[in-house]
Amino acid sequence: MTPPAGLLIVLLVVIVSQRVSELRLARRNLDWALAQGGRLVEEPHYFLFFVLHTGWLLAWPIEAWLRGPELGGLWWLWLVGFVLTEVLRYWAIASLGKRWNTKIVVLDGEARIETGPYRFISHPNYLAVALELICVPMIFGAWITALVCTVLNAALLLGLRIPAEVAAVREASEGRHD
Repeated sequence: MTPPAGLLIVLLVVIVSQRVSELRLARRNLDWALAQGGRLVEEPHYFLFFVLHTGWLLAWPIEAWLRGPELGGLWWLWLVGFVLTEVLRYWAIASLGKRWNTKIVVLDGEARIETGPYRFISHPNYLAVALELICVPMIFGAWITALVCTVLNAALLLGLRIPAEVAAVREASEGRHD
């Protein structure tokens, strides 16, 4: 196995392991939030994120493998970007604590989290994921996956997810429950 192929396999195993553990954490946090009186906001678009991220997890290794696999130009810079992105992601997750989730859950009466990276940006986890969607494929020169998945992710976040979150928080603060 060549070093690029080994790195591809290691990154794939690490990322899949992260996602599985994050889904388990999200489930535990959802159970906790619901037990605290939290409300799960209906998200008809949620499955689109699941499809996108699963597609990304399949696409970048396939595109990389079809290309060689070879390390892309400036691969080390993309790898450093990935590592920094993971630091931001887990800082955001840790800052939210039990309130972190992959779904929109509203806890009425709870103050907005404004610690950690949330002091500087409203959606640091989304920024980290967006950067991850670019960095990982580019380590292997899989620019098609990086481009397509980044554009789709931005459309889903900006067009559906963030507006749904903002509306849910606004409704909760106004005391309206639909």
